[in-house]
Amino acid sequence: MQRRDFLKMGFAVGAAFSLETLSGLFPAAAAQTAGKPDETAGGTPSLVAVRNGSRIAMLEAGLAALGGIGAFVKAGQSVVIKPNCAWDKTPELAANTHPDIVGRLVKLCKDAGASQVLVFDHACDAWQRVYKNSGIQEAVESNGGKMISGADESMYRDHDNPQAVKLKKAKVHQAILDSDVYINVPVLKHHSGARMTACMKNAMGLVWDRSFFHNNDLHQCIADSVLLRKPDLNILDAYSPMLRNGPKGKDANDLIDTKALLIGTDIVAVDAAASKLLGNKDGDVRHIDLAAGMGIGSSDLSKIGIRRISLA
Repeated sequence: MQRRDFLKMGFAVGAAFSLETLSGLFPAAAAQTAGKPDETAGGTPSLVAVRNGSRIAMLEAGLAALGGIGAFVKAGQSVVIKPNCAWDKTPELAANTHPDIVGRLVKLCKDAGASQVLVFDHACDAWQRVYKNSGIQEAVESNGGKMISGADESMYRDHDNPQAVKLKKAKVHQAILDSDVYINVPVLKHHSGARMTACMKNAMGLVWDRSFFHNNDLHQCIADSVLLRKPDLNILDAYSPMLRNGPKGKDANDLIDTKALLIGTDIVAVDAAASKLLGNKDGDVRHIDLAAGMGIGSSDLSKIGIRRISLA
């Protein structure tokens, strides 16, 4: 099936998918004033949804709506950035977070005075090849950050998770446990087991033993994993979401260009919005509802402040 025919049919589960409105998360571009917010529900929004710009421009506009990077990173603080960097794929295939986003985020953190910026993932393919071929290593290092291994068990420490339902303890990467600021920067895509990879699913890359998730209720463990350490900020690369064959993907026919970025402090709200971008209906992604029920965040987008921005 060609990509254009696939998109006419909508998402594989049969949910309606509108490229014009992106399932209601964004207003039609023609109804917006370029660069101006469409809606704000008082004060700092919980979620910023940006469309129709370059990845870097959308990142900077989204951060500005939340008070800028300085609202999250102070001079002298150490920062860990956790992208989705698991697969030996080049950037245009969108199996990993795009290096432009990761690299610019590193630079912004350094410009804010961060003492160090560490970046890692517990890759599924050979990590050295993943770091290189994803383009993330070059982007990080050229902007003053440091890539560290996620494949060395000695870098993980036992960590209790008493509020969890299933994942009561895990070996967690020391960078997550020790850094002052934790920024979660996944890519949006279909997942064959969890239905969707977004912000909460990205936490699987924090732990050493991912098999525990698959053997002990995957969706519950995904919700539990957020409690290992909640991110200070979530930035979701939704520029070219993968609609099928995730998490690794086959080729560019699995992607659709939405030119979107979601940023927020409420990880559940960001994932609830992301689910709509993939054409899912409420309740389709079980770990979203589980996390909301545990009080981790809000899945009801009608009850949170959303800033909608179009850069075109």
